[in-house]
Amino acid sequence: MNYLGHLFLSNDDIEMMYANLFGDFVKGSDLSQYAVKVREGITLHREIDSYIDHHPLTVDLMYKLQKDLPKVSPIAIDIYFDHLLAVNWNKFHPVTYLVFLDRFYNYNPIHWRDFSEEFQSFILELRKEKWLNYYDSIEGMDKACRGVSRRISFENALVNGKDVFLKYEDEITKTFFEFIQEAKNHFKIN
Repeated sequence: MNYLGHLFLSNDDIEMMYANLFGDFVKGSDLSQYAVKVREGITLHREIDSYIDHHPLTVDLMYKLQKDLPKVSPIAIDIYFDHLLAVNWNKFHPVTYLVFLDRFYNYNPIHWRDFSEEFQSFILELRKEKWLNYYDSIEGMDKACRGVSRRISFENALVNGKDVFLKYEDEITKTFFEFIQEAKNHFKIN
C-alpha cells in the first residue's frame, strides 16, 4: 500500500505513522542508530510492503494488470488501494477521513531529529500540499500515478494508471476489499 495504507496499518499510533513512513527512506538492516519506536516503524513498513507484495490476491491482480502496466503494476496497486481506502474510509475507521489526516498533519513527532533531512522535507511538503486529501477522488489518484511515474527512473506506463483503474475497477475494488480485511486481521487493526 502507499502512504495512506501505511498510516492506516499503524493502528492509530501517530508516532508509529511517521516512523512507518520513514521506512521508505531507510536502507539496510542496521537500525541501531534509531530510537526503538522508529525501528519498530521501519520494521512495520517493511512488513507491510512484503505482505502486499506477496499476498496471493495482490499477486494475481499484478499479473492481470501487467499487460497494461508492465513493471509498475505493483506500484499501481499500491496507489489504487490507497484510493479505495480513502473512498471507503468510513467503513474502516471511526474518525472521518479529513479529521484523521488533520491529526496526522498537525502532529509533531517526538523522534523528528531521528529522521533524515530528505524525509523531513518530504513530510513538510506532504503537509503543505496535503497530498493525501485528494486520494479519494479519481483526479487525485491520477495525479498520484503521474507524480510517481515521473519519479521512476525508467520510462513507464504509470501515467496511464487512471485509465487502467477504470478499465479494471470492479476487479480491483473486489480484490481491495478482500485484501484489506485480511490485512486488518494480519496487522491486528481494530
